[in-house]
Amino acid sequence: MIMKNWKVSQDELLLNGHVACQGCGGALAMRLALKALGKNTVITIPACCWTIISGDVLYHALKVPVFHTAFETAAITASGLKAGLRMKGKEDTTVMAWAGDGGTFDIGIQALSGAAERNEDIIYAVYDNEAYMNTGIQRSSATPWGAWTTTTPVRHPEDKPKKNIMEIMAAHGIPYAATATPAYPEDLIRKFKKAKEIKGMRFIHILAPCPPGWKIPSDISIKVARLAVQTGVFPLYEIENGKKYTINYLPPEKPPVVEYLKVQGRFKHLKEEDVELIQKMVDENLNNLLRKHELTHGTLENIPKPEFYK
Repeated sequence: MIMKNWKVSQDELLLNGHVACQGCGGALAMRLALKALGKNTVITIPACCWTIISGDVLYHALKVPVFHTAFETAAITASGLKAGLRMKGKEDTTVMAWAGDGGTFDIGIQALSGAAERNEDIIYAVYDNEAYMNTGIQRSSATPWGAWTTTTPVRHPEDKPKKNIMEIMAAHGIPYAATATPAYPEDLIRKFKKAKEIKGMRFIHILAPCPPGWKIPSDISIKVARLAVQTGVFPLYEIENGKKYTINYLPPEKPPVVEYLKVQGRFKHLKEEDVELIQKMVDENLNNLLRKHELTHGTLENIPKPEFYK
């Protein structure tokens, strides 16, 4: 049954039969992103889970052209593809780099920074599952403080805060950067549609739950992503030209961060004082973001609460 208020396109550019894990946030995000961008899109994918998810060349699951590339080269490959298409007179084709957090926060950050500095006319989307999931759940600089991974085991969990990739991109002054998650599909689609109409470098940071890596049942990945937003762990917001901050949603009542942590096995080892420290970090980051929104808009009264954010 299709809900009457469902405004998402019914066109499918991600075919059935791909090999993503059940509940994969990265697969759900790709499906929604392509609903926004449409068929006139070219994607480059570096080494990551999506290299496998898309399948072999004769059977790959995407109904748009895909160029697989090395781990560190998603941004520069997308830049080259855009230049080649422009030389052929295909100015209206959208070129998107689609990479994981390891290939973005770590291995690919030099190419990403270069593309941002040059203001390349590409969309760069990172589906962030907060570790190197495709190679065995090793920590990345996107892994949050206190999290278990195979290289930050329970006795020595991640002891550094997650890298703030949005502020790094904002420091480049690019035209558009935004956060999104498949838990709020209309918000994600709106942001990709907005990015499509902007010239220059556009960056979209997607929180993409990974059931095996986060140690959650596959049927609650959307619930967990929604909790990340509602608790303030992963706020939904946009940054335009490196300085205009717009928060897209604040819940009427913000649940404590423990509600997000306790449903994930990767955090089950945390002590009460650890949870209190994470709550403090989340509150501090959210308050900083609120101040930037207020500096931009002069008020906090205009943060929307549309129906689809519930």
